[in-house]
Amino acid sequence: MISSSELKIQEPQIWSWFLNQWVCLVYRYKLIEFLAEEASQSNGVHREIASVKYEFESIQSFLKEADKIMTTSGGDNHSDGFRTWVKQFREEAFHIEDVIDAYIFQKTKRSHGDRIIPIGVFYQFYRLVKNYKFRHDMISEIKNIRLTVCEIKERSERYRFEFNLLEQEGSRTQAQNRMWNDPRMASIFLEEADVVGIETPRSQLVGWLTTGSSRRTVISVVGMGGLGKTTLTKKVYDDHRVTCHFDCLAWVSVSQSYDMSVIMRTIIKQFFKARKELMPEGFDTTDEELLIRFVREYIYHKRYMIVFDDVWDLDFCGIIEHAFPDNNKGGRIVITTRIKDIAIFCKRSSFVHIQELQPLPAEKAWELFCRKAFQFDSEGKCPPPLMKLSLEIVDKCQGLPLAVVSIGGLLSTKDKVVSEWQKLKDSLSSELESNPHLVGISKILSLSYQDLPYDLKSCFLYFGIFPEGHSINCARLVKLWIAEGFIKSRKDKAIEEIAQEYLTQLIHRSLIQVSLVSFEGKARKCGVHDLFHEIIIKKMEDTSFCLVLRDEYECSHFHGRTRRLSINRCSLAALADIKHSPVRSLFMFDTEEFPQKLLLTLLANFKLLRVLDFENSSVAHLPNDVGILFHLRYLSLRNTKVDNLPKSISKLQNLDTLDLKNSMVYEIPKQINRLLNLRYLAACRYDYDKDFGFTTERGMKIQEGVGRLTTLQKLYHLEANHGGTKLISELRNLRQLRKLGIKHLRSEDGRILCTSIEAMKHLESFEVSSLSEEDFLDLNSITSPPKSLRRLYLRGQLRKLPDWIGKLENLVKVRIFWSRLKNSPLKALENLPSLLELGFSYKAYDGEELRFEEGGFQKLKVLKLKDLERLSSLVIEEGALLVLQDLQIGPSPQMKEVPFGIQHLRKLVSLRFINMADEFEASMDPKTGKSYGIVKHIPSVLISHKVGSKQDVYDTYNLQYHGNI
Repeated sequence: MISSSELKIQEPQIWSWFLNQWVCLVYRYKLIEFLAEEASQSNGVHREIASVKYEFESIQSFLKEADKIMTTSGGDNHSDGFRTWVKQFREEAFHIEDVIDAYIFQKTKRSHGDRIIPIGVFYQFYRLVKNYKFRHDMISEIKNIRLTVCEIKERSERYRFEFNLLEQEGSRTQAQNRMWNDPRMASIFLEEADVVGIETPRSQLVGWLTTGSSRRTVISVVGMGGLGKTTLTKKVYDDHRVTCHFDCLAWVSVSQSYDMSVIMRTIIKQFFKARKELMPEGFDTTDEELLIRFVREYIYHKRYMIVFDDVWDLDFCGIIEHAFPDNNKGGRIVITTRIKDIAIFCKRSSFVHIQELQPLPAEKAWELFCRKAFQFDSEGKCPPPLMKLSLEIVDKCQGLPLAVVSIGGLLSTKDKVVSEWQKLKDSLSSELESNPHLVGISKILSLSYQDLPYDLKSCFLYFGIFPEGHSINCARLVKLWIAEGFIKSRKDKAIEEIAQEYLTQLIHRSLIQVSLVSFEGKARKCGVHDLFHEIIIKKMEDTSFCLVLRDEYECSHFHGRTRRLSINRCSLAALADIKHSPVRSLFMFDTEEFPQKLLLTLLANFKLLRVLDFENSSVAHLPNDVGILFHLRYLSLRNTKVDNLPKSISKLQNLDTLDLKNSMVYEIPKQINRLLNLRYLAACRYDYDKDFGFTTERGMKIQEGVGRLTTLQKLYHLEANHGGTKLISELRNLRQLRKLGIKHLRSEDGRILCTSIEAMKHLESFEVSSLSEEDFLDLNSITSPPKSLRRLYLRGQLRKLPDWIGKLENLVKVRIFWSRLKNSPLKALENLPSLLELGFSYKAYDGEELRFEEGGFQKLKVLKLKDLERLSSLVIEEGALLVLQDLQIGPSPQMKEVPFGIQHLRKLVSLRFINMADEFEASMDPKTGKSYGIVKHIPSVLISHKVGSKQDVYDTYNLQYHGNI
């Protein structure tokens, strides 16, 4: 029994218990109501999202069609109303994409994030209220989108921007295009004195036209717009050596829109006029087929030359191969084009010569500029006060004759005072759009952009994100395009291959300039002409593609929307006004400071980021909550001071690329193994303050579990000594790897690594180093190496060169370091059918002689024999190394004489000796050296001496030019 006194004591507790139970019942009742309403609302949101996706696809199709019509009608001359209409639809497409991605993010967050939190009734109620609000906001947002789309449509009808009026708009802009002064017409009539820098290509073209095979030959003059293709070809066409050589000649301008019947009539009229023959009647109404038949018959017994100027279409080449027969009379067809693929296409039915026109050298560009800018003043010479500004302006033209002539012509009308010229230099970007003297430059260069397929236009605009004059790593560019979703996947090809094809197309269309080429001939770095960069910046702003912030003015005066943000020499504090823009990609260039608070703000505002590129920036720390960027696909901390990755990186489930190269990050958190979509992981650091050595490069310490990342294509360099045997064993699961780099491999783990390598059927590049310079690499147990292997780098002692290397038919590059081989490895390598580069460096070979035998290394272009201390004799037999272009030797202190057989290397372009003995160098003295005759046929013979302790710092003397370089 409970006494009354005890009951009084417990009464408050009993009432509290009853009250708590009652509240719980109420909450549960409300919870059930919310659950029912949430289920209904959830289905409603799902339907709305599906519906708005269809709206997004429709807008994308509209934008693609609008772009096509704008392209065919001139691109930039449409009315402001039309451009505004298209811009409004484009920005609404951005809005839809943001809503869809926000929905995906929230849905994923619920399914993954909340499961680890204990679920109580109050928390459930809170979570349901929060989700209810999100869904309610989402439905309201979608309703607003639909309303906005309807309003845009209504405005288009009200102001007569109907889609079916686009064709009329196109016709009107075509008429406008005919009104601008096309400088290409003037280039046909240039006087000889107004042309510079074409002597060499002109001589070559005349030779191809008047000598050589009697078979039909197609000669293509290829280069970017404004490079002088038409000018050069017209000078050759009018050359008396050419006109006297042919029985009939014709010149036809083709351009992007052409009528084959009109072209054939033009050719016939020129033939008859040149030979003073009467034109047959009825040709003005004859159809295309009969015209082609007539031309074939007319020229069948004649030596003909026909120039097709400004060809854009591959199909055009197919037509002309049928219209102009191979009559064995020495017929020549000349094509000028910006598109290299057109020249290549002609190879299927004709002999082909390709003249790739290059920009003017600096001295020729200066000569041309002075002729135009000072043609009526100062006796054609630049006055000293204007010299510095003039050189800067010419440098901006980067050897493009059209730009030099146009800007020089404009300056010839200005007063010859510094203030006037400075004003033009500072406002050149806006002058290109508005000044009648310069608008032709923009229009001619823009033609190449307009001719691009729709999917390639975004890839090309990406060059505007980088600062002017920036040389861009092609591998970086390709990964960015993939992260942005520009590359459409296909069943039969890896997405990287397709992206590489896109890059090749842009190169072949003369839109981008390759600044560095690999030993295989592939583009390594590229960029765009400075004037093209200005045009791209304008197009990016017009299409909300990217905002480039180069100064405080641009920061403070931006009030629109942009998809990408490129910060270049701009105060970061000025970014406050941009936080509401739907930015998906963020780039940092040349920023001296990067406050941590600002980085937190940027990430909080731009939660839908796909690309975060901090390469070469001053970022020193990655925020702990970087994991909120669920849609992030590309994260680069290359060349930054970041030394740690937060654990939240495991939440970046869509991450494709993680680039930590030359950052301070050493230890990779074990949570990285949750990134199941990761394809590219690079983390290594070079110490450039030290001379190249075994410890110059450091990899990354990675935990067990890396075998879960089965989508990885590139992984380098992991430190094998930290993960042990289990880590090496896990690598066999990475069957999609194309590139693998391993540091500090223990000798006892070699056999396990060999087993893993055999499972990597797609491996193209493999680099491995031993635990130390004194340790051995055990790689002999590979019996079935990956057939796709193209590059092999071995660092560490080898008892012998592994036998499997000789089976690699696709191997193009082999570099071996510190292997201390006792026997010559050349016999095992000399018959590799694809080998282009070979190197033995830093005690790789301990023998005294290397002999390259006749018939060996038939494709080798580069040979490096560096720091082989005991090597005293190098013999090159006649018939060996037939196509070698680059040979580097030294230091080899025991070598006293120039290697015998170098005189046989007729393709050798560059020969370099490093830190050789004094008597060796003396033997090559051009005046007194007994060995100079062996090397005198080589264009560049370099004598180098190491300076200081840093890598690749040399004092170099060119024997052929007798001067330092």
